[in-house]
Amino acid sequence: MAEQWQAGRFNLQLHRPLVMGIVNVTPDSFSDGGQYADTRAAIAHAQSLCDQGADILDIGGESSRPGSPRLSHAQEWDRIAPVLREIVRWNVPISVDTYQPDTMRLALDMGVDIINDIHALRKPGALDVVAASAAGICLMHMQGEPGTMQQAPHYVDVGREVRAFLLDRAHALTARGIASSRIALDPGFGFGKTLEHNRALAHTLGALAAEGYPVLIGVSRKSMLGEMAGRRVDDRLAGSLAAALACIAAGAQIVRVHDVGPTCDAIKVWSAMRV
Repeated sequence: MAEQWQAGRFNLQLHRPLVMGIVNVTPDSFSDGGQYADTRAAIAHAQSLCDQGADILDIGGESSRPGSPRLSHAQEWDRIAPVLREIVRWNVPISVDTYQPDTMRLALDMGVDIINDIHALRKPGALDVVAASAAGICLMHMQGEPGTMQQAPHYVDVGREVRAFLLDRAHALTARGIASSRIALDPGFGFGKTLEHNRALAHTLGALAAEGYPVLIGVSRKSMLGEMAGRRVDDRLAGSLAAALACIAAGAQIVRVHDVGPTCDAIKVWSAMRV
């Protein structure tokens, strides 16, 4: 397993699980759309997540829920730029959740530490942008596109296929001179995957972690939890905590979550009591 993640201004140590707090500056995200679309509300939420113990803040301006509409770079940047201008001055790693190269470039110029890309830097120009920076990079697996990814996802061996894709993308980055210590891998729970795919994928996190890259996972409040526990999106805290701990036990080192405080508490208790 990886021991550290080099991310812009920060060398993140992975001797304990890290918590990445989600700040959605969007009107239509699946669980908190509209709550933090206003700049002041988003900044206040980011501060609250830091106060609750977030190790990283992940700022997103475009929803990637199934069926969500795509934004132009200008629309996305207009949403997140005012928030970034404030929080990049804080002593906390800042991630931007984007697949648009122009947004990446402007965010990196502003001082952002991490690019979190659901398309794994496959958009033309994206690899060029990050190669010229010192930012950390999270490469995520997604079968298809957000608008259609849940219509008929299919795999022969989901764990092996996801791992092969992510390693191929990581090798594409290292071939461009990007240090492997800057790269984290996200198997993409819920992105072009059925409930059974997600469950099978969780069982393969150890094999992914064994490749030597930090493994980042996002299961917070997702529909897979609703399917398993029969809970609405606003009633999935317990399921989110259980899923995060199960993934950490399997090999995940970074968890991307909405509920930072409860997640931090759950990790502390689990770490103290595990045998």
